[in-house]
Amino acid sequence: MAKDVCLVVGAGDGLGMAVARAFSAEGMALCLTRRARNLAQLEASAQTIRDAGGAAYAFGMDARVEAEIVDLFARIERDIGPIAVCVFNIGANVRHPITETTAQVYSKVWEMAAFAGFLSGREAARVMTPRGRGTIIFTGATASLRGRDGFAAFAGAKHALRALAQSMARELGPKGIHVAHTVIDGPIDSAFIRAMFPDWQLRLAEGRLLIPDEIAKGYVWLHKQHRSAWTHELDFRPWAESW
Repeated sequence: MAKDVCLVVGAGDGLGMAVARAFSAEGMALCLTRRARNLAQLEASAQTIRDAGGAAYAFGMDARVEAEIVDLFARIERDIGPIAVCVFNIGANVRHPITETTAQVYSKVWEMAAFAGFLSGREAARVMTPRGRGTIIFTGATASLRGRDGFAAFAGAKHALRALAQSMARELGPKGIHVAHTVIDGPIDSAFIRAMFPDWQLRLAEGRLLIPDEIAKGYVWLHKQHRSAWTHELDFRPWAESW
């Protein structure tokens, strides 16, 4: 119970694990979540942090299920340490023409990118408020600010997550809790992007991909900000990105 904890909800191979490594370097214990079917992969990622001398714990769970989120926060606070940073990093980026977007798809994307964010943010607020300190960071996207063709479900969910972050920041800021929302405006170098774009090496060389470890530095900076000058929203984009 000696270390503060950074909880990353949605610790994928790209930004999620980069954030985990960055906060581990700050001396925090890491708690990482992904869906249960990806637990073996997540455990392997956690082991890389332990091999580097850090403390890391992997949890296979569904962030859309209230009981699982409530239990997760209770277990961490009881068995590992106080949660000082909560990063909600679930993406749910899908593209479908509006006429082909089913109610099931729209609902699932909203559950993953918005409702799960509410559950994580609420539980983080519940444990942080009595201590009067803590940081909650929600990972957003270009879709948080504007909807593109084919991204009705994703944009709707990310708009909702941004509104949640704004409401929580106004409510929790005076209680000592720093709530921030990031806008990731561009593709992040990751296994998913490399599989999607055969020319990923060229894109990376030309500065058209975001580097996860560089974004993660910004997340740590947000947590370390003095409360007299908190940043609520911070955008990240590669220098070559058109915006």
